[in-house]
Amino acid sequence: MDLDRRTVLARTACALGAGSIGVSCGQGEGAAVAGDARAAWEAYWAGIRRQFPLSPDEVHLSAMLIAAHPEPVRRAIEAFRRELDARPASFLEDNNGRLRGEALAAAGRYMGVDPRDIALTDSTTMGVAMVYHGLMLRPGEEVLTTDQDYYVTHESLRLAAARSGARVRRIALFEDIRQVSPDMLADRVLREVRPETRVVALTWVHSSTGLKIPVRGIADGLARINASRPPGSQVLFGLDGVHGFGNQNQMFGSLGCDFFMAGCHKWLFGPRGTGIVIASPRGWAALRPTIPSFIDGESWSAWIAGREPQGVASGPRLTPGGFKPYEHQWALAVAFAFHESIGPQRIQARTEELAAQLKEGLARMRHITLHTPRRPELSAGIVSFDVAGLSADAAADRLRQRRIVASVAPYATRHVRLTPCLYNSPADIDRALAEVRGLAAV
Repeated sequence: MDLDRRTVLARTACALGAGSIGVSCGQGEGAAVAGDARAAWEAYWAGIRRQFPLSPDEVHLSAMLIAAHPEPVRRAIEAFRRELDARPASFLEDNNGRLRGEALAAAGRYMGVDPRDIALTDSTTMGVAMVYHGLMLRPGEEVLTTDQDYYVTHESLRLAAARSGARVRRIALFEDIRQVSPDMLADRVLREVRPETRVVALTWVHSSTGLKIPVRGIADGLARINASRPPGSQVLFGLDGVHGFGNQNQMFGSLGCDFFMAGCHKWLFGPRGTGIVIASPRGWAALRPTIPSFIDGESWSAWIAGREPQGVASGPRLTPGGFKPYEHQWALAVAFAFHESIGPQRIQARTEELAAQLKEGLARMRHITLHTPRRPELSAGIVSFDVAGLSADAAADRLRQRRIVASVAPYATRHVRLTPCLYNSPADIDRALAEVRGLAAV
């Protein structure tokens, strides 16, 4: 069974139309799309859409919850599942190391890091908890976060602080989201850093309002603060990155954070139940694992020898042990290859194009209050809004009755969310806008 990256890229390109991807199908490159540039652009994305088995009678605008698997990922999962069902012990023993290594290599290539700096997890939640519980915080130190961050960050920090004696301090990131700017958001965080601040814990794209924070600007400001601090007192920057991971053309180094935690089963359209943690050298030095690893050789050797493991944490050491849904973990390599065959820059452009169409349409409706900033530097794919006279849950339910798959932000203040992605079209957005417009008469 040949499922290496070259094979996956070639098969994916053939399925999508290799002429626009630049990979040969072996029987001549795909036929050029007729018509003007706009028609070619839409024909290309229609080919992407055909890779997903989504029901055609609905407009699917909730990829930020859980994604469908594209055809290459489905094929890989099924192929691995068949092998495991036929020869569970021998196939696992003979192939697990190699296939896990291919998944890590693909993730490293996609994020621009050494695969040894990546831990494989089951979800964003697992990654966030492992990082914040693994930090060696001391009484008197604090973690700085915001009121606008999500339950997973808040609860992980609360539990970690209860064990360590450290303090968690929340600040308001903004008062009026209509007035935010990248500089203002960065300044709001940086001016709250105190001598006792050891960690800044933030979220790249907020799942409540769709706000995208200026991660690099915050990281650069923290670097200036850290320049005057000794290594053991420098501020570490943790980032829940899941709602930018897969729709923003950013690698780990360009973000500038110390910890990046994300699930792969949302915007990456990867296998469900998979995720990653990436850390900087400073981040690894500050972490201790909380779950035994099955793949860190030093941990096993130390256990056998009856001694403490040597060295700092790493991707293998942080990767939780236990038996996994291996067919899903191994198919990660195919998910990354699928994205690479399209191109992260192209995916970001498409996501922003559809989100802009949606935001512009919603902003013109009198019965709608749009909460997501319209500027692309302040938003990604999540579009949040309220409908006058309806609760968020009621509005989302009525949209679903009209075959528009919306969701609701699970916060104290709840908003309706529509999240266009690479398998949507302008026609999908027009149809969604028409149904939202119809809610005015309900």
